[in-house]
Amino acid sequence: MAVSSLAGTCLAPDHRAQEAPTVAMPTDFDTLYSAHAKFVWRAVVRLGVEPMAVEDVVQEIFLVVHRGLHDFEWRSSARTWIYGIAVNVVRHHRRARARKSHNAQESAEQLCTFPADPAHAPDAILEKAQAALLLLRVLDNLSSDLREVFVLAELEEITLAEIGKILGISSNTVASRLRAARQKFDQALVRERARDTWRVR
Repeated sequence: MAVSSLAGTCLAPDHRAQEAPTVAMPTDFDTLYSAHAKFVWRAVVRLGVEPMAVEDVVQEIFLVVHRGLHDFEWRSSARTWIYGIAVNVVRHHRRARARKSHNAQESAEQLCTFPADPAHAPDAILEKAQAALLLLRVLDNLSSDLREVFVLAELEEITLAEIGKILGISSNTVASRLRAARQKFDQALVRERARDTWRVR
């Protein structure tokens, strides 16, 4: 698939932040925040929140997590639960702001620089930012419904069943949206790469 050509950069899922649904997780907020802040930040950017609002949206997500942690029954993984909250907060943000456009370059820079990693050389950071910028430009071609499914399935490697729980839809609907998202993603990726080729001529 075309998205595989972007693997190996900051776009790839952080498997260290993932846990199997059957693994018991600590119930204190600080531990959950430390384990999941990076992937929440990454998801917010990938779901299309404009750069100036990313930090506020992430804070709102974890405020909801903090408020709901006492009542969380651990019937799903913490990652699935937090992703569900993240998607709902992002949707609410979009409705409230009625966003028309955003700066993809700034979003790409945020995606690759949080949290800061002094081990990354400037050239490596630049390469990752360029790949992230390409991804975000392509994702902007997808509708919100398709973008949500694509980000969760292709970039975070969440199962269709988990995505169904997060979005409140059936696995069949997830699969249908994912097929459509993959097709549109591949088409948009070809267009964006063609534009980049023409720009350097």
